Order: sequence, then C-alpha cells, then structure tokens
Amino acid sequence: MLLVSVMLLPLWRPGYLLHRDAVATPRSYVTDTALGVAGSAPRAVPPDWLLALLSRWVDGGVLVTVMLSLFLLAAGWGAIALVQLWWGPGSGRAGSEIVAATLAVWNPYVVERLLQGHWSLLAGYGALPWIIVAAARIHRRAPGGFPLLVVSMAVAGLTPTGAVVAVVAACAGLIAFPPPRVARAVGALVSISLVVGSPWLTAAVMAGQPGTSDAAGVAAFAARAETGLGTLGSLVSLGGIWNSGAVPASRAAGLGVLATTWIVLIVLASGRMLLGRRARGPFPSGPVPSGPAAAPRRASVVLAILAAAAVLGPALAATGPGLRAMEVVVALPGGGLLRDTHKWVALAVPFLVLCAAAATRWLAQAWAPRAAPAVLVVMLVAVLPDAAWGAGGALRPVQYPAEWAAVAEHLEGASGPGDVAVLPAGLLRQYPYAPGPVVLDPAARMLPRDVVMTSDLPVGGTVVRGEDSRARAVEAVLLGGGPSRELAALGVRWVIDQPTAPGRRGEAAAVLATLPIVVAGPDVVLHEVPGPIATAERDSMAYRTVLVAHVAWLALLAAGAVLLAGAAAGRAGARSGSGSARIGKR
Repeated sequence: MLLVSVMLLPLWRPGYLLHRDAVATPRSYVTDTALGVAGSAPRAVPPDWLLALLSRWVDGGVLVTVMLSLFLLAAGWGAIALVQLWWGPGSGRAGSEIVAATLAVWNPYVVERLLQGHWSLLAGYGALPWIIVAAARIHRRAPGGFPLLVVSMAVAGLTPTGAVVAVVAACAGLIAFPPPRVARAVGALVSISLVVGSPWLTAAVMAGQPGTSDAAGVAAFAARAETGLGTLGSLVSLGGIWNSGAVPASRAAGLGVLATTWIVLIVLASGRMLLGRRARGPFPSGPVPSGPAAAPRRASVVLAILAAAAVLGPALAATGPGLRAMEVVVALPGGGLLRDTHKWVALAVPFLVLCAAAATRWLAQAWAPRAAPAVLVVMLVAVLPDAAWGAGGALRPVQYPAEWAAVAEHLEGASGPGDVAVLPAGLLRQYPYAPGPVVLDPAARMLPRDVVMTSDLPVGGTVVRGEDSRARAVEAVLLGGGPSRELAALGVRWVIDQPTAPGRRGEAAAVLATLPIVVAGPDVVLHEVPGPIATAERDSMAYRTVLVAHVAWLALLAAGAVLLAGAAAGRAGARSGSGSARIGKR
C-alpha cells in the first residue's frame, strides 16, 4: 500500500490522466468505437466499453485512478500470496514477503508502461501471481481455487494482451500444479479463455478487418537496449520498452546497470533454494501446513522456464532473424498483438518475486535476519528512484478546456445520423493544457458520436499505418480542401478543429471556411457539415454480437467474484468454528 501510494499519489488530485496512450475523460459513451467495430483494430477493447458503462455514475478520471491503484495493489498482494504459498508461516517470512512485494510493484516494467500510458495492461500484470496461486489451490483441492482463477483471468482480460498473458500463465500454473482432473481443468480453462477473449476476438472478426498489421511495426515496436545494458540486459531487469521516451531517466543514468546486477545476484542467490534438491516435493493436499513448507521444485522449474522464455523471446525477436520472423507473424490474422514484445516480459515476474523472497531468506540466515530485508528493499528502490511521485512527476492530472463539455453536450442532444472528423489529422496531439509528450486525441473517448480518424502511428522515422480505409478517405478530403459534400457522402456531420494543437492541416482551412461553427472556443471549435448526411454503414448484427461478448466477459468476472467471496466467507467461518472448538476444549 505504501509503495503504490508513493507511486500514484499525484494522480489522486482533481483532473484526468492524459499521457501518451492513457486518456481519461469525465464521461465516455458506448459507441462503435468503444466496442471495437468502427473500422480500426480493436485495441482498446473492452476497457473503453467498461469505462463508458461505469462513467455514467462515476467520474472517469476517478475510475482510471482507482482501477490503476487496484491493479498495482493486486500485484503486490499477489507476490505476498506466492511467498506464502511456497513457504507458509515460518521464520523470516514477513521480510521475504516485503521484498517480493517491492520487486512486484517497484520495477521498470511497471514504470515504463505507466510512462507509455498503458495503465489497463497492468490489470493483466497484477493478475499474474494470483493465477499461479489459483492453480495451486485447484491442485490441492482448496476452497476458492476455481473462482480465483476465473476472477484473475477475467481481470487480465481487460486488454487483449492481458488475456493472452493470463492464458499462458494459467497453462504454466496447471503444469506446475497438475489438477486432480486434468481433462476437466483443461476444458474449464479453454471455456474461461474463450469468454475472457471474446470481446476483442468477436470485434476483430465482426468488424471485417483482415487482422494483419503493417510490417513496419515489427522493428518499431521491438524491445530496445537501454544505456549500457544491451537488449538482453535491459529485459532481465524488466526494462527494454520500444519507446525511448518512456524509459525512466534513472535507467539512462547508469542505475539500469545496477538494477540488472541486483536481479542477476538475486536469481543466483535463490537458485539453490528454489531449484536445488532441497526444494523437492509437491504441496500436500488439504490446508496449508502450519510449519515451514519446502518449496515445490516442479513448480519452481516451470516458472523458471516461463521467465527464461519471457526474457529470451523478446531479446531474440529484436535480432535480425527475429525481426524477419516477426514480420511473418504479424502478417497472420491477430499477429499484430505480438509485435510489442516487451509486454511479454511480465511473465517473468512470478519467478523473480519468488527469487527475491528466497534470496531474502538465504541472506537472513547467512547474515542478519532483520537487516537483510531492509537492505534488499533499499537496493530495489534506490535503483529506480523515479518510480516515485507519478513516475518522477511525469504523470499528473490535467483539466480539459470547457468547450469539450459543450461539444459533448451538443452532440448528445443532436438527432439524426453523422459521425465526427477531427483536425489536425492523425491520432496524436500535443496540447498546451497537457504539457509533456504527445497524447492520443481524447475526442474518441470524450464524445457520444463515433470519431473518424486514422490510426497511423509515427514511431521514430517510421509511420505504422492503421487499418481504417474510411478514416483515410475522410482525412484526404480535409487535407486536400475537398468540398463539404464529400464529407457528407462519407457520413461525416461534424468536424472538430483544435487550433492550439499543432499538426497536419493541409488545405483544411478551405473546407472549414464553408462550414458553420456550432461551438467555439480557443482550444476546440465544432463545425457542422450542411446538407443531407449519408448514413454510415453499420452492421447491427456485429454490434449486437460484440456487445453480448462484452456482457459475457463482465458477467464472468461478476460471477467469479461472488463465488470467491462465498469461498472466503466459508473459510472464515471454518476458522472461527475451529477456534471456538479449541476454546471449548480448554
């Protein structure tokens, strides 16, 4: 709790997170864009829909901050749960839990994803240790194992990447802890996985997109070396994100080398305890033993293999042959999901937190029981000082100009068909009211109408092209100074211009001069396209199918939470009854 507070406290001030890919808005709406069927690849499915659903009652900025805080708390508590699972109550456990939780929360992966704006990806990250714990509970026939697996995987499914990470972790968990009925467990895992992944799977299929990605994105999104580390060294310490602008300054100042050194030393110090002969023996069935429990060697080996693959895979994918192989992969339907290879390093974290706990226990036995945990915590925190206070002050809430609310209110009250186009062209903006790096245009999440914009993404000197052909046609009309009737024929009824945001405008001024102004402000101007507006083709079957998939995912999460709460209440009642019986005997 303390570490998460130190990291995220600035975000609890009034305002909205607007930093690179992170876009929080006061209210969002259930549109085709939010459901992933508007034409572009469904990358923000289902979080956009969930926020649209919940922001009817709770401010969207508060929702994002609360959810992000819970994801990081889940990661820390999950690390503690793993330590308790491996060793149970015993001497030195509390210190090892603290060190493990510190590594799970305070590391380059978390900070770099925050700086990139991938707050929802941390849902899957926070769920990872709980998926392993759930597999162990199922193996031991302990109450609540299956509901915990359902909830963990459903939470991870907040993003497509999180859903895939959850499936991989669940498979590793079932190998590490073989369930009593293998066929039944595999069938349940397949069923859960299909429901968890259904929002973006159905959106990708029903939207009619080929599902392939621009090959230029392979090199652009490959893992990258940080100062003095090389690609492999960066990934070992959970760094190596593709965007150098999302790398904490301390990594470039040489502390990244020290961080990698700590991780390597922690793994070496813990290897014998986790993987050696003394770690032999599976968990027994039934409740957790009251005395110290030997860590199960089989489970440790499985998680070590998973960690090695999670680090070596992205490192190899960044080499020449690896890049060529990835170009083949992204040409396959759904292959673009794999191109940001740094995301998969999260799968190394369960093993690394166990290593941190084991190293703490070893150092406490060999040196000083009380000082060892404190020393290791200081080591982990000191090499990443800019994880504190909103990633070194980079993450802070902003206030949107008042005209955004006026535009949303006008569009909400308008009747008839028509979508919204935006200027300047493209997906990214730099605003005077959001100082810092470029951010995603908030219009798509701010407005109750579908927003038509290309999803081309400039990365360095490369432009990774998006998928929406209609958006490209609308952009061509605006930048080419075409007549407004062409916009109307494309189903565009409004054009938003953002004068204070620099970017490509071409001959758009000629188009805007012919359009009446509906809402005017220094930062946002809403123009209306006159004449009959063509109704953009909308596949109602696709809309309904994808909406049902979203509801099924949320229902799975809710059902799992209810079952998990019931199991927890049952365990609490059993402990209370056992304690009363012991008192009665006395």
